Formats: sequence, structure tokens, C-alpha cells
Amino acid sequence: MKLEAAIKHFSPKSQIINDSPRSTSSNTLTSSDIAAALGIAEAQASFGISAYLGKHGVSNEDRIRAVAQLTQYAKQQAPKHVGKAAGKRLAQCMAILAKLAYTEYSGSAASTYTCSDCRGGGFLIDNEGMKRLCKPCNGKGSVSNRCRCNGTGKVLDREKTKTNGYLVIKVCKRCAGRGYKRVPASVAYAAISVLLPKLTQSTWSRNWKPFYESLVTKCYVEESKANTVFNEITA
Repeated sequence: MKLEAAIKHFSPKSQIINDSPRSTSSNTLTSSDIAAALGIAEAQASFGISAYLGKHGVSNEDRIRAVAQLTQYAKQQAPKHVGKAAGKRLAQCMAILAKLAYTEYSGSAASTYTCSDCRGGGFLIDNEGMKRLCKPCNGKGSVSNRCRCNGTGKVLDREKTKTNGYLVIKVCKRCAGRGYKRVPASVAYAAISVLLPKLTQSTWSRNWKPFYESLVTKCYVEESKANTVFNEITA
């Protein structure tokens, strides 16, 4: 059984907790079976289980636990140049990167992220020292993650629709069918630069950005491991 099916255990729409209908399934598991399997899987793949359950909103505790584990991993794996630039603020910087990396991993069309232009303040200070509304977020301080395809991941193919005479739908190129935009790395840079104002864009792009992206990848890798473990336990 995949972890995706186990999520039904926390918000069941029926009594079936399995990948297949009861009429064709010979190994339907009970809620107690699922809970026990998750417990065993967590003992073997703690990070991945917590990351996945937190990603799907099963519990805020899992989300907090996953970010904490990713933070610890980041502190242990931080490249030499990153550690040198962060100095005494390494722990704080890694906590920020871990939180944002997990946000990227668990993103959806309904999520939002801090506006990198105003850094969450909703306003900007112009050259004359005047306070003005931040246009990218319209003063909200956060930007919606939903793509222009309205979160569907699909858009109208105008050219083919016009040629064929009927509606033709295609995958949205902006979000590659995800339905939401990726959180730009510039958001992470803006957050880190508050702690390290001397960190240049070039240094970020060369040393920090690849490491930040590796933290996002780490979440997917651990989820895959957890899925494999859970599948073996419930096979």
C-alpha cells in the first residue's frame, strides 16, 4: 500500500482503507492496522513519514518535526563556504533554509509565501523616503502560490481550439501541470540576507542556492524511502 492510500485513514470517506475496492481486495486493512504500520514505518523512516504527513496536513506536529529534522541535516551538511559565510549565525540560517525548503516541498495551489519584494511588510520605501504599497503582493505581505491556470494545471490551447473548432486543453507551461508556482529561491535569499546583509547575490547563487535546492530534494528522497518502507510493511 502506498502512503497516499494511508491518508484516507485520517479522513475516511468510506470504510475502505486500501488501494482497491473491497469487492476486489483480499487484504483490506483496518484503521488499527494502518496506525500500527505507520508507527513501524516511522521507526525506520522517521523523516520521510513526518515530511509526508505534515505535507498533507495530517498534523502540525509532523510538520514541525520534519522541519526540525531537515534543519539538523542542513547544519550537518552545510558546505564549507556556506558555513564560513554564516559564521555564528549558521544555526539560524539553516533553520530558515530548512523551513523554506520544506515549504517548497509541501507547496500547493492553496499555499502562500512571503513576498520577496517587501519581505512580508506589505510596503516599500522609495528613494525619497516615502512609504508606498508593495505592488507584487498588493500590501498583503504574502503572495499566492496558485498559478494563473487557477490551480488546475491545465489551460486552453487557443491555437488548436481555433483550428479544430472545438475546445482543446493542454498542460499549463507556467507550472508544468502542478497547479502552483514554485517558491522562488529569491525568497530564501531575501530571508537569509536579513541575517547576513553582506551576502551578495553572486555568492548566494554560487554557494547557497544549490545547497538550498538540495534540501528540497532531500525531502522528496526521504518521502520516497518512507513510501517504500510503508509499502513493504503493508504488502
